Amino acid sequence: MKKILISLIVVLSITCSSFAQDQDKDLRETPVFGLKIGPNISNVYDSKGGEFDADAKAGLAAGAFVAIPFGKSVGFQGEMLFSQKGFKGSGTMFGSPYTFTRTTNYLDIPLLLAIKPTGSLSLLAGPHFSYLMRQHDVFTNGNSTSQQEQAFANDNIRKNTLGFTVGFDAYIDHLVCSARAGWDFSNNNGDGTSTTPRYKNVWLQATIGYRFYN
Repeated sequence: MKKILISLIVVLSITCSSFAQDQDKDLRETPVFGLKIGPNISNVYDSKGGEFDADAKAGLAAGAFVAIPFGKSVGFQGEMLFSQKGFKGSGTMFGSPYTFTRTTNYLDIPLLLAIKPTGSLSLLAGPHFSYLMRQHDVFTNGNSTSQQEQAFANDNIRKNTLGFTVGFDAYIDHLVCSARAGWDFSNNNGDGTSTTPRYKNVWLQATIGYRFYN
């Protein structure tokens, strides 16, 4: 995950910065509204440090954002995103291999402080609120696997989670190149007695957007 994040940031920053240097439009004191879309690369980890290994899973992120300036160098950016998260896992049970994929669809609402060192770049950080809209599990095994499936399928999964998001936006006139990293503060399961791993979501996000302004 760390290597992917570094690669996304490097590619986006180099690409956008090389074009943004030629732009003379400075909108740091102008309210803007925009739309964006791109991939999420998500995973989970056991918040209690248990032995639980999972592989990253790709998903979609899409939605809208609004940027409100507080001055030339500081502002607020709120976003509302459809965000697909989850993980993949595999192993062996009773000598038979299995694979498991969980896809979770969230409504994410980041509330971000924007630091704007130049007209072509904003650094963003702040809390996000996530609401779980749908969860879909796919478990594949050649034998009866109801016990293992129950270990993953938590009926008491938490619908609302709070977390933190950091990233940047680079601007090329109307075009916005964005990179984000996010992680949850609260566990996904709703109680401490669940057999489901007490996992938290972590994800990386790269999007391309379009901003509207007068």
